[in-house]
Parts: sequence; structure tokens; C-alpha cells
Amino acid sequence: MTDPVHLALGLRSGDRRALSKAITLVESSREDHREVASEILNELQSLGPRQGMRMGLSGVPGAGKSTFIDKLGVFLAEMGKSVAVLTIDPSSPLTGGSILGDKVRMERLARISGTFIRTSPSRNVLGGVSRYSRDCVFLCEQAGFDIIIVETIGVGQSEISAAEITDVFILLITPLGGDDLQGVKRGVMEVTDLVLVNKADGDLLASAHRTQADYSSALHLLRRRQKDPPGFPKVILVSALKGHGMDLAWNEISSLVQWRREHGFWEVSRREQEDRWFHAELRRELLSLVEQQPGVASLIQLLKEDVASGRISQRAALSNLANRISKSRAF
Repeated sequence: MTDPVHLALGLRSGDRRALSKAITLVESSREDHREVASEILNELQSLGPRQGMRMGLSGVPGAGKSTFIDKLGVFLAEMGKSVAVLTIDPSSPLTGGSILGDKVRMERLARISGTFIRTSPSRNVLGGVSRYSRDCVFLCEQAGFDIIIVETIGVGQSEISAAEITDVFILLITPLGGDDLQGVKRGVMEVTDLVLVNKADGDLLASAHRTQADYSSALHLLRRRQKDPPGFPKVILVSALKGHGMDLAWNEISSLVQWRREHGFWEVSRREQEDRWFHAELRRELLSLVEQQPGVASLIQLLKEDVASGRISQRAALSNLANRISKSRAF
């Protein structure tokens, strides 16, 4: 049986194997693993706060997210920064495991001592991240990483959950990707801090400049957020393949974080994120408790059959279920 205190202390001292094991326990569906994971998280919390910079990265498949992270991660490592990368992959419908494996696409970064790359399955959770991504980010912070990069699945406009566990949210797009008009849509654009137009090189450079102009215009149509300094959100050009623009991207990220720290928005955002994720987990736990009550599972099945047969509407079925649960002595 894993000793939670021993594992927490090992993780806190920077042991990568302890970090990997802690993440495995956090993501496990086994009840005994979940209990150990809870003890590890509590032990780490008691050891005092550690904060790294949490960076979220989203973009459609093929935008070059993994290549960009590889180049940016190497750039940061050469500056003396310690980097952890948490990638979220689509889940296999058969095993529930990851089916892409982004680590193989970050070859240079994976070879640098002191970096950490972990791929986790989404397990069909919407929003671009997994249910346990927040806890995994916390574990990486406790392991002493300066920068934690969260790469989302890459499904487009709905990936706003990653912005709720990170300090800076980046959207990676490509010229001639057929999504120039996506810039005028809301959703992911409303939570984006920095738009990077990737593949801005060679024959695509002129198109990249046009895409930059289109997105800059679209961002100006959105309501200005209090947490943004003048000029943000910004749109800049990069080429992950060539390694161009990594210094510019990092300078913009650093200046944004510094401004938010100086003006109090960093801590406000962290508190709001904690509150949102607490309530999200609370709803899940309450739902689990309800489903475990005697007779509830059979009642749900009966109501589903009634809805499917047309004998009752969905709203009436849910109201019926709520009334039965509220009258139960268990609550």
C-alpha cells in the first residue's frame, strides 16, 4: 500500500517518479486509489503554498500545438525554467485510455533533463481537459515546476474549461485553415489572452498577416476585460516549425502575468477558479450519492423507459425524480 506522506514528501522534493505515481492515483477510478490520492493532496496542502505559472494552450487539430510546445519548452528550459506539460488526449472508446500520445511529438523537450511530460485521457469529459486536470496541475506546482503547460484536446470553440485552471490561455491558429471567420465567434475567444498565428513562414507568411489582422479586428469587437492591460488580448505571428517568435510569445506572456500580479488580478483569478472547481466537484459527488441511494437506480431506469415510450416528458420525469429524492429520509 502506498504511503501518502512518503509519496507527498518525495514529490515535494522533485522526484519525477513520485509525481507520476501521484497523478496515476489522482486519475484512477478505483476507490482505494482515490482515498490515497486525497491524502496526498491534503498532505501537500499542509506543506505550504507553491505557485508556478499555469499556461493553457488550445487550437484545432493540426494547428501545431505539440510542435509549438516542444519549441517553447526548449526555449524556456534554455532560460533555466523548469517545465511540465500536461496533454489531454481523446479517450479510446474501448479502453478509456489515450489514443494519440503527444509525448512522441515533443522529442526535443522530452530529452531535456528536468522536464516532465504526461498524457492523460479525457474520458469523454467536455471542455478540452479531463476531470482531474486541476489536481494534476496542482501536483506539478508542488513538485516545483516553474511553468505548467496544459494542452487541450483540440476540439474548437467549446474548450473553455482549460482557461478555468490556468493563468494564461493561448489559442493557436493557422493561416488558410478555413477558420478565419471563427475569430468573430464568442466562446473560446472570450477567454483567450493571446492568439498565436502559427506556420507564419514561407508561402503562408502573407496569409498569416491577413489572419492576424482579421483576428485583431475581431478581438476589438469583444467587451474589454478588467483583467487585461492595454493592448490585450493580442494576436502575434509564430512559426513553431522554424522556431520563430518564441521569444516574442514568451515576452508577451510574461508581461501579461506581471501586470496581473501587480494589479491583483492573479490572486483574484486563482480564488475564482478554486470556487468554480469546488462547486463542480460538489455537484459530481452529490450526484454520485443520489445514485447510490436504494431504489434510485431502478427509478431512473423506469423514468427513462417512460420518456423513451412517450408516456412522460423529460421535464416531468426529472421533476418526479427530484420530488422522490427530496422526500427520501436519506436527505
